[in-house]
Amino acid sequence: MVGMNRNPLNWVEELRRARQGKLIGREILFFEQVDSTNTVAQAQALQGAPEGLVVLADAQSQGKGRRGRNWVSPPGLNLYFSVLLRPAVAQEKIALLTLTAGVACAEGLRRAADLEIKIKWPNDLLIREKKVAGILSEGEPTQGFIVLGIGVNVNWPIAEMPQEIRETATSLYAEKGGKFSRAMVGQELLAELEKEYLLFLGEGFSPRLRARWEELAAIKQRWVTIKFLDKEYEGKALGLDEEGALLVQNGQGNVRRFIAGEVSLRF
Repeated sequence: MVGMNRNPLNWVEELRRARQGKLIGREILFFEQVDSTNTVAQAQALQGAPEGLVVLADAQSQGKGRRGRNWVSPPGLNLYFSVLLRPAVAQEKIALLTLTAGVACAEGLRRAADLEIKIKWPNDLLIREKKVAGILSEGEPTQGFIVLGIGVNVNWPIAEMPQEIRETATSLYAEKGGKFSRAMVGQELLAELEKEYLLFLGEGFSPRLRARWEELAAIKQRWVTIKFLDKEYEGKALGLDEEGALLVQNGQGNVRRFIAGEVSLRF
């Protein structure tokens, strides 16, 4: 890990000023490079860091994606940050925070970039069915915290992406043809996260939130393949149940609920 920058880039100071007096982002630790912002945030949590801490990095050497994948994290282009939360909710409700964060991030990116953002269950954000952002929740609910790691491709040209993801990934820059202020994008994301998180604490995964998730869903009423426990299932994605599980109806009309899995769209 490279040490914390004592003279962070102007955009980081701009983001700090924007979040003064708020819950999420009231303290922002900025690093030029870390292995993973989630790893740093979890270490901070175990040392007693307060809720709302944001760990922000210009680059990651071992950025985390789902199922042990690497989140490619070059410097100077994108947003990589983790948010420390200490929700006073039952442990079985923690998974719903990822769905809540998905709605918040989709709304924040929509406002920041004026683009149509869709959610691919459970935690990817898409533009024209290409991945622009991802969310990874980790932590120790039994120890009173959860960490939401968020990566957003902001100013990354497609030509500079690794060859293996150019067909499946995109960025705000690639979609709009111009650069974005990372401070502005970060502010919109953190503001939406705080709003939805506070509502979640009071209402849980409410009918309003569930309905909005389904409006933003990239897979609803589409045929999908789900990989779960080394098996594959196919069917039509119907939406979410009240506990946030994905409901999938197979060709025989039987409905199965999934609380985890890897979804791919069928064309």
